[in-house]
Amino acid sequence: MKILLVKLSSLGDVVHTLPVVQDLLAACPGAQIDWVVEKAFAPLLSPLLASGHLQRVIPCELRRWRKAPLAAATRAGWGTFKKQLQAQPYDAVIDLQGLTKSALVARLARLAPGGKRYALANQTEGSAYEAPTRWVADVAIAMEPHIHAMQRGRELCARALGYALPPVPDFGLKVPPALMEQAQAAPETIAFVHGTSRADKQWPLQNWVTLGRQLIAQGYRVALPHGSTDELATSQAIAAALNGDDEGGGAIVWLRLSLDALTQKLAQCAGVIGVDSGLSHIAVALDLPHVQIYNFDTAWRTGPLSGSAGPAGPGVQRQLSVFAQPTPSVQAVWDAWLSCQPLPAQVSEWAPLP
Repeated sequence: MKILLVKLSSLGDVVHTLPVVQDLLAACPGAQIDWVVEKAFAPLLSPLLASGHLQRVIPCELRRWRKAPLAAATRAGWGTFKKQLQAQPYDAVIDLQGLTKSALVARLARLAPGGKRYALANQTEGSAYEAPTRWVADVAIAMEPHIHAMQRGRELCARALGYALPPVPDFGLKVPPALMEQAQAAPETIAFVHGTSRADKQWPLQNWVTLGRQLIAQGYRVALPHGSTDELATSQAIAAALNGDDEGGGAIVWLRLSLDALTQKLAQCAGVIGVDSGLSHIAVALDLPHVQIYNFDTAWRTGPLSGSAGPAGPGVQRQLSVFAQPTPSVQAVWDAWLSCQPLPAQVSEWAPLP
């Protein structure tokens, strides 16, 4: 069976769709799965290509092309993309995005004899939705309005192809053994994911500094990734406050990395604390101890699923979200971090630092 998934963006949405691939392979052994995605997020899918779980990743640049639709580079890029998209027919084309642009991609894809296009029939709470997605579909599937973003995609595919969902989602992002050995040999590092595309999702800089001092006092090292000039400035400010005059202190600003390299770097961490962003969702996909910080009551839709215990067993929730307005306190985030640890009794309680 040849299946085309259409999930173009953004980073968090792509991460939430990863379990669909493993669901499909479990239900349809031997299925050949292709995925259309914005070029910027294609590196995240590299591990699934390397493992053979995906047959092809078809990159597009609709975000860039629509800014200059008549430019020669746009016409050339669109022609190449269309040729790749139509290189083979599909038994199932599944639009997981629910937007006009994804409907266009689904419509352009070729169907095998008897093949069908599937899409969402309705908007769910907190998500964007545009009517052309159901106009293009051969089968439009109505979803429960109040549903987690990850579960929405999984249920859409399961109902489209008629299989039962596995109880536990598998993101397919396996950490290579060599990286695991490096992580075990290195000082335990906690990554601070402070960057987000929306300023109203950020956590105050002083909160990061206070939390970082507490973690360093516990023997951790703090790593500070960044994906833009503004995020780099924030990482440097946090590191400067934590290290003071000690350049070799407990905080380090990572170099700016490609998405696949950054995913591997995160995989070597002992945990991640971050705001609601795509990078935080990658931490969830990697099954790292993780606290996700929310200034809005939307964790039910995009945050770590409740009840997902890690290797320590059902008594320990490996990943937690923390919500408060205008923003969660450092104490609340620290308490959540302690709750995510395999052996929380061995980690000291909060002790305010001077």
